Parts: sequence; structure tokens; C-alpha cells
Amino acid sequence: MAAAAVSSPLPPPPQPTTSSITSPTSISTPPMSNKSSWIALGCEGSANKLGIGLILHTPTSATILSNLRHTFISPPGTGFLPKDTALHHRTEFVALARRAIAEAGISPADVDCVCFTQGPGMGAPLTSVAIGARTLALLWDKPLVGVNHCVGHIEMGREVTGADNPVVLYVSGGNSQVIAYAEKRYRIFGETLDIAVGNCLDRFARVLNISNDPAPGYNIEQLAKKGKQLLELPYIVKGMDCSFSGILTSAEALAAQLLERGPDGAGFTVEDLCFSLQETIFAMLVEITERAMAHVGSSQVLIVGGVGCNERLQEMIASMAQERGGSVFAMDERFCIDNGIMIAHAGLLAYRTGFRTPLDESVCTQRFRTDDVYVEWRD
Repeated sequence: MAAAAVSSPLPPPPQPTTSSITSPTSISTPPMSNKSSWIALGCEGSANKLGIGLILHTPTSATILSNLRHTFISPPGTGFLPKDTALHHRTEFVALARRAIAEAGISPADVDCVCFTQGPGMGAPLTSVAIGARTLALLWDKPLVGVNHCVGHIEMGREVTGADNPVVLYVSGGNSQVIAYAEKRYRIFGETLDIAVGNCLDRFARVLNISNDPAPGYNIEQLAKKGKQLLELPYIVKGMDCSFSGILTSAEALAAQLLERGPDGAGFTVEDLCFSLQETIFAMLVEITERAMAHVGSSQVLIVGGVGCNERLQEMIASMAQERGGSVFAMDERFCIDNGIMIAHAGLLAYRTGFRTPLDESVCTQRFRTDDVYVEWRD
């Protein structure tokens, strides 16, 4: 497998075995060809993670200068509400931006553009961070670059892992998609019909009061490692699409039985239930990913998004890919979980093609589709 392409003060993330953005808010200007290096600041805040990072591009490399994150963690049994998450982002933005600049060892004058997540995501948190990005752009007299959150994940994954032209499994709290690149677009081959994988796991965690620190999905993963009994749960794959609301309803019903009767009365444990939920959901994702690989003739899978940190998911996808003579590329939490550096990287790729987002058109779009983006920087 290819080594990580991004230079970073941290060791490369573990890997399992084997234009411009067209939207209602886009314009482009002629690309600049007289520069030999570019620096972008990226601001991410589509959910409960506030991330700010700075990246340096040369014509042949990308170097992470800083990549900081601050997470809003709600009490066990609760989710994060948009208004509370937005307040967190507004409260922490300035301090995190100052720290990112200091850690990068640069001044605002060195920054070429300010990039921000324009969507998809939660409206209030997105808007809070967009306001912060606009403020920096105005203070520093720098151009703005709006970035599609999903494309940010994909481009960072490609850069870090060295994956060439993979089928992308994008799994996070708000998104679940199987994607492949073709003719300047990231084409969606399959996706969730209702709720996303991460949202399913988060809502299940609330029923059992599983901690949100550091993340409910991570804590479910640790409990699942101790599970021994595979319980029957709905398995819903429709062509290339999946449905997760039915499996969530069934898992919540079993959780209610467990809370009422206890492990002896219910005949299974919390660990068994977490194990069963993971195994069933991940099997569905493996199926549609394999079908996409067969359709496009790809031998590579790239896993991105917060749920992509799950080691069991990586293991199952790797097993499938190896059976097909292929390989899987995955990352750790530094790059899987929402972060500012992925927005800086994708934004700078677009900026270098001449893309800019006018201030008066820098509104956020909660349903900014992955395939709405014209990927001018790829062949």
C-alpha cells in the first residue's frame, strides 16, 4: 500500500492490509501559475467538531502546518442540539484559530485563502463557523473558498493514503454514501435511504446511556469487542442503497428489553447487542461497496468519515477487498473525524484552479450534494 503523501509532525496513520466547486455560491477566476507554494486555513464546523487547520501546498507535495480540533460533548443519553453546538463553535473559534496560527509558525499575511465548510451539515453550526471564516477573510483581506464537506473527506483521504482512483465508502454521523470518480464529478452509486450510519449508532447509544466521550460510536465499538452472541436484526439493502431506521428501531426494542429484564432475563448483554448492531450494519456496507467495485472495475476502497475509524469496519472491508484481489485504504481519527485540515486541503486544490467564493454568496447549504461539485483539479 502506498505510504502517506502528507508531510506531518505526527507519524503516518495506520492502514489496513491490503475547477472549482459548482454550486449556487461559486465563481471562478483564472488560476495563478506564478506561485511555487500556497497556504490555506481551513475551518470545519458541520457537526459537533470545530476544526481549524493550515496546510502548505507545493506543486508536488502537501504539508500539514497545524490541525486542531475542539469537540462539543453532550451528556450521556442526549444528542448535540444545533443551537448548543453553534454556541460552542462561536465560543471556541477565536482561541482555536489563534492556536492554529501559532502552531503553524506563520502570520496571517502568509495565508493565501480562508476555506470553510459550506455544507452539508447542521445549519446553525455551519453558519457559526462560516461567520468566523468570513471575519478572518475580511480582517486579513484574503479570498474565501467554500468547500463541500464530503469532498473534503475524500480529497484528504486520497492525499494521506495515496489511493489512486478508489471506490469511496463515506460513513459519518450525517452521511453514508458509496462514491466513485468519473468525468470531473464524485458520482454517488449508493447511499442511505433514511438516516446515516453514524446517526444510527449515536441514537442507539442514547437508549443505553452510553457515554458521548470521546464519541458514542467509539464506545459502542469497544463494547462490541466483548460481544459473543449475534442477535437477529433487520438487514435492509435495496439495490445500491441501505436503510438504517428499521435496524435502529429493532435494536432500541431489544435495548428496552435488556434494561427492563437485565442480561439474565433478556438472554443477552449490552456487549452482545452492540456487537450485533455493528456486524449487521457493516455487512450491509460491505455488500454495496463490493457491488460498486464490480461495477466500476476498481480494486481499491478508501474509507472516509468518522465511522471509518472503526477497526471492525476496516477489517470487514479489507477482507472483502482481499478476496477480490484488491486493497483497502483507511485512516485514524486525526483525518477520519471531521477536521479543519481536510477543508484547507480541498479548498486549496480548488483555489489553485482559480475558484473563489464571493462574500455575498458564502451562505451555507445543509444539503450540499457530493455530486454537485465540479472537480476541476482532477484529470
